[in-house]
Amino acid sequence: MSITDPNISDRFTSAMEEIHNKELKTYTDIIDTTAELAQSHRQFVKSALDTCLKKCKDDDILFETIQTFKKDLEWKKVALKEKRQAISEVISEIQEKDMQKEDIIQKIEKLKEEQTKRKELIESQYRANKDRLKNLQKARLVFQDHLGLEIRTILGKTQLVKGEKLQFVFRNINPSDPDSAYVITMGINESGSYQIVSSDPVLECLPVLEKRLQETNNLPAFLANVRKEFISQTRR
Repeated sequence: MSITDPNISDRFTSAMEEIHNKELKTYTDIIDTTAELAQSHRQFVKSALDTCLKKCKDDDILFETIQTFKKDLEWKKVALKEKRQAISEVISEIQEKDMQKEDIIQKIEKLKEEQTKRKELIESQYRANKDRLKNLQKARLVFQDHLGLEIRTILGKTQLVKGEKLQFVFRNINPSDPDSAYVITMGINESGSYQIVSSDPVLECLPVLEKRLQETNNLPAFLANVRKEFISQTRR
């Protein structure tokens, strides 16, 4: 048929051109598609790269923020430790002051008790001294008016004899020398009892008489006994 058909060559050429055109179109489509895919891939890669770069930058910022937070946390831990130490010291100081306060309160209470006891002792001594003053007045009336007893007030100046003392001067003891003086010096000790300081001349029984005076608190009887001892001594 190809030999006998004079148009076969044209049809063949036309068919080949059609096939070529189809192949060319297909190739062009492939190239266009490939170009589009390449462009899309480049855009995807660029976008992914930008995203990665942004992510890296964000990560760097986040890392710096974390480091800043860590440093801030460490500083806060140190500050908190210092504050705890300061609070502990303040608490210890407060506890110490509370103990000192309790100690001061106890001392104040003790001083109040001692002051109360001292006040009671002073009042007791005052009452006792008042009674002794009455006894002295009685003794003065009995001895000074009737027996020539002279009562003097003296002030002790030595370390052993301090404070106001009473001196009893007896006369009319020695018949051969009525004006001769026989002296007893006495005072009151810290406990409020009579205390003999000295006698002139010395009486050996004076400690016994002093003890009896402290027990009985009877000054007139004591002075009467002292007078008897002085008289007895002049007769020996």
